[in-house]
Amino acid sequence: MTTITPGAAQVELAIGGMTCASCAARIEKKLNRMDGVEATVNYATEKAKVTFDADISVADLIATVEATGYTAHEPAPPRSSAASGPGEEPAEADELAPLRQRLTTAVVLSVPVIAMAMVPALQIDFWQWLSLTLAAPVVTYAAWPFHRAAWTNAKHGAATMDTLISVGTIAAFLWSLWALFFGTAGTPGMRHAFEFTIARTDGAGNIYLEAAAGVTTFILAGRYFEAKSKRKAGAALKALLELGAKEVTVLRGGHEVTVPTADLQVGDRFLVRPGEKIATDGTVVEGSSAVDASMLTGESVPVEVSVGDSVTGATLNAGGRLVVEATRVGSDTQLSRMARLVEDAQNGKAAAQRLADKISAVFVPVVIAIALATLGFWLGTGSGLSAAFTAAVAVLIIACPCALGLATPTALLVGTGRGAQLGILIKGPEVLESTRKVDTIVLDKTGTVTTGRMTLLHVHTTEGTAETDVLRLAGALEHASEHPIAQAVAAGAAARVGTLPVPEDFANIPGLGVQGVVEGHAVLVGRGKLLAEWAMELPPHLERAKSDAESAGRTAIAVAWDGEARAVLEVADAVKDTSAEAIRRLRALGLTPILLTGDNKAVAESVAREVGIDEVIAEVMPQDKVDVVKRLQSEGRSVAMVGDGVNDAAALAQADLGLAMGTGTDAAIEAGDLTLVRGDLRSAADAIRLARKTLGTIRSNLFWAFAYNVAALPLAAAGLLNPMIAGAAMAFSSVFVVGNSLRLRGFRAASN
Repeated sequence: MTTITPGAAQVELAIGGMTCASCAARIEKKLNRMDGVEATVNYATEKAKVTFDADISVADLIATVEATGYTAHEPAPPRSSAASGPGEEPAEADELAPLRQRLTTAVVLSVPVIAMAMVPALQIDFWQWLSLTLAAPVVTYAAWPFHRAAWTNAKHGAATMDTLISVGTIAAFLWSLWALFFGTAGTPGMRHAFEFTIARTDGAGNIYLEAAAGVTTFILAGRYFEAKSKRKAGAALKALLELGAKEVTVLRGGHEVTVPTADLQVGDRFLVRPGEKIATDGTVVEGSSAVDASMLTGESVPVEVSVGDSVTGATLNAGGRLVVEATRVGSDTQLSRMARLVEDAQNGKAAAQRLADKISAVFVPVVIAIALATLGFWLGTGSGLSAAFTAAVAVLIIACPCALGLATPTALLVGTGRGAQLGILIKGPEVLESTRKVDTIVLDKTGTVTTGRMTLLHVHTTEGTAETDVLRLAGALEHASEHPIAQAVAAGAAARVGTLPVPEDFANIPGLGVQGVVEGHAVLVGRGKLLAEWAMELPPHLERAKSDAESAGRTAIAVAWDGEARAVLEVADAVKDTSAEAIRRLRALGLTPILLTGDNKAVAESVAREVGIDEVIAEVMPQDKVDVVKRLQSEGRSVAMVGDGVNDAAALAQADLGLAMGTGTDAAIEAGDLTLVRGDLRSAADAIRLARKTLGTIRSNLFWAFAYNVAALPLAAAGLLNPMIAGAAMAFSSVFVVGNSLRLRGFRAASN
């Protein structure tokens, strides 16, 4: 096995000329034979992902691919249609044009050939010569890609599925030419019936033009629909890139200047008017608004942002005017990272696909050997050249393992593309294998099960005190403080009562709270100790509320005015509204949830009770989280981990399956196997369901592809399959695999 040195470079090459999975296996094998090179070639995406040492150049890699008989180049960076030149979109639209033209030609000319061969009533005088005239362009022009690929492979001493198709169709066509010109098939008035079984004749009166034309047409149809499915499956990636704004209004020297988004630099300040897309990731430096991120995250409720809040490129400003300072541009933005994750996942290979590639690489020469053996057997038993030849051609055609090569890539393309549309990013196909096995899911508390920010939860008041009065007076004082807990109270008060009054004589008492005058009332907000200093005591029921809150790990804040204790406020990191439902869905998938946190046990157990988690591991240092995951694995559990912070990154990497919240840090996202773009824990259950369904689709595709070849080869070798029927069945198996994969596009997220 090739050893790659640390710091090796990586490149992605666009490969041209591949026609089947065997081609991909051959290129991969040649690249991996180079010292200091590790390569993965994906037939579905037509790309090679290559890791190579410093003493190797990209030109060397391209030369190796070209020496194998294919083309290679570094793909141009993806561009949105708005940023593309006027001629680029038609070029993309014409990618399928040559294949479509060949398919159209084949269909138009093959239908009468097949009809005449199958329906004796249509066999007019000289019908066989009309068939030759119509079939010749199909076998030459329409089937040319197969012949060209077979010739290229032959020059390099290799055989692929195109070799099977080319040899089979040429053999059928040449046999027909011999029978027409040198046998009895060209006699005027010649008739022969369409049969499913082999008639034992000398073959001089049999032609197989319908087989040559029909097989070409069926296989071209399979290739065309396969190519269309690859484009549809890749549409999610293009859709992500299309989300971004094309132009942006930048503030420079006190003036507004409109520039292409690509020209933005980190630190630039740009204007976002109501209804405009935010050009890139940044921080709000002026204004407040509601931002609609539904096109990026699927979250339907707009998020309120103000000065200091982070915003994401491609989201829509639904409210007021914002000035944003760019913090990430170009390929560093969340949108670009999402697109890169999707593409990387589609370029990878699952263990099942690697097995299929290996089988395809040896399958073709084995099939040719079986075809020759079939020919020899039928000749040896005295069945006649016609029967022997027909059985051999049927073996070549039926064995073409196109479905085998398509089984994994198409399912992976569609599954990851659908995931991207739902805000679920699957990093690589090997992740799918992990989702099947996991039985335990470890959940970080802060930012995953909870919101990750302090929130005003409850207001307890004395009899005769209105909650609105408490919130208005306490909120006004806390609004003047910069303490996170004070800001939580102020935000909660403003959300419930609206605009807060401006306090007078405000003073911050370090470690105790704040005091001031609001609307003529002398107000104290803070710890019970602050009230005690002013000779005020909490009534018994407020004291109980305070004790209960603190025993649950929440922060209790006392409020008094005009010499009397009036209320107790409870502030805590609030549990997300969707977390309890998410836990139920994870249990339904057969997973045992465990809450893991560095918070104190009382807080953790309170949160666990609220969402329905039985097992809690609390007061864990960040560096010890990975040890918890290792311990669970040593107990024989297969562990999934959900987290969002830098302190979760190592545990995410250690877990059998790491799920990173897309609202979290870059470190967590990079360490995870699945990224959940939304901050909704329910999408973790959706992600596991989608991954499992994608894996199930791959497995069913592989089963039917294997079963088809295993079952059909003996029938063909026994002479029980007409070559045209064999070609139709082979093409149908490919269409079945693609259709089965496309069913993943109908996956629905339960959280929507």
